[in-house]
Amino acid sequence: MAGAEGKDFTEGPIRSALLLLAIPMVLEVALESVFAVVNVFWVNRLGASAVAIVGLTEAMLSTIYALGMGLGIGATAMVARRIGEKNPAEASRAAVQAILLGVMVSIPISVLGAAFAPQLLALMGADPTIVEQGKGFTRIMFLGNASILLLFLINAIFRGAGDAAVAMRCLWIANLANLILDPVLIFGLGPFPEMGVEGAAVATTVGRGVGVLYQFYRLAGKDRRFVIERRHLIVDLPLMGKLIRLSTTGIFQILIGTTSWIGLVRIIATFGATAVAGYTIAIRVILFALLPSWGLSNAAATMVGQSLGAKKPERAEESVWRASFLNLCFLGGLALIFLVAAPWIVRIFTTDPEVSRHAVLALRIVSVGFPFYAYGMVISNAFNGAGDTTTPTLLNVVCFWLWEIPLAYVLAKPVGLGPTGAFIAITIAFSTLAVVSALLFRRGKWKSKAI
Repeated sequence: MAGAEGKDFTEGPIRSALLLLAIPMVLEVALESVFAVVNVFWVNRLGASAVAIVGLTEAMLSTIYALGMGLGIGATAMVARRIGEKNPAEASRAAVQAILLGVMVSIPISVLGAAFAPQLLALMGADPTIVEQGKGFTRIMFLGNASILLLFLINAIFRGAGDAAVAMRCLWIANLANLILDPVLIFGLGPFPEMGVEGAAVATTVGRGVGVLYQFYRLAGKDRRFVIERRHLIVDLPLMGKLIRLSTTGIFQILIGTTSWIGLVRIIATFGATAVAGYTIAIRVILFALLPSWGLSNAAATMVGQSLGAKKPERAEESVWRASFLNLCFLGGLALIFLVAAPWIVRIFTTDPEVSRHAVLALRIVSVGFPFYAYGMVISNAFNGAGDTTTPTLLNVVCFWLWEIPLAYVLAKPVGLGPTGAFIAITIAFSTLAVVSALLFRRGKWKSKAI
């Protein structure tokens, strides 16, 4: 079954297939992170409190990212498997049911998030001043959560089908809108009002909304690997139930990881706004730098799903090990750069000496574990691509909830390391996850997972 570019990823050299998938996927995930990096860059001009507002809100929004990515895990696995089986009609049906689920999930989040924005900020440890300054930003971001969720979900559908270039173009368009609107609305350039930190929320929401509109335009096109028709718009309860079962574990899996970030922010927030600001800057830089790794991981997941659908489990396994090695080469070099150049990198975002101190420590400590992350990221996505969302979910429970958060608290509070203790806990937890994931992957039970 040929893709949009005429490529069948279940045949031919694995390295070439990985690169053809990974390059647009790398650019896609890089562009997703550009939203947060651009926001921090401009909002930093408003002071440490404004950066803290963005950091605390983004930590809460990570639950929405989890919903989008979790639904995307189920959609990617099912679409990829159907494409590998040469069954585009069922791939189309699965895609539509996943989108309907996404819309239904976003509605209550908008209502509750907007209504309780101040209380949510307070729960995150924000002081009354930050709550008052940030409630508008938080409210706007929650109201626009559908644009976040659908952007993740529909791009996951494109990736599962092997149409990674389409997903990349969606984010190009969304980011272009955000890049233009961010400074214009934050500082009130030209005829636009000066909205401050709330302007960043409006710019991001509108930018993502434009990207979602383009996604629907491409889904309605006739040049895709699968074509959505009117008959696919009818709710298919059995298929939706299967997607819910598959995605629920995926959502829970992502929520475990993302809520652990909330726990970390909550611990760090007890040390003041400068600690949160430093952590926010460092994590944004790290996540942006890791995006090529996520692209490789997504490529491996697509290869696994389509190869299993084509009854080629050996090809699926070889794809994962090759992607992991490529990731190791990349992240090993990146770790050296962060260890040496952290002060210069942080200086791009802030000149506050206390904020810089926390950010530099976070960059250096977390980067020590990059060689482990190289394998952990690819293997976790490989399980998901095979439809085995249970294994990485259980690993996340143990490594993040039962290991990372308690360790961060002990190191930060009783041991007295402060925010540095939380940074050390991140490195230890992700390294543990990588080692255990590799051991379980070698057992091969994921090869017989039916979806």
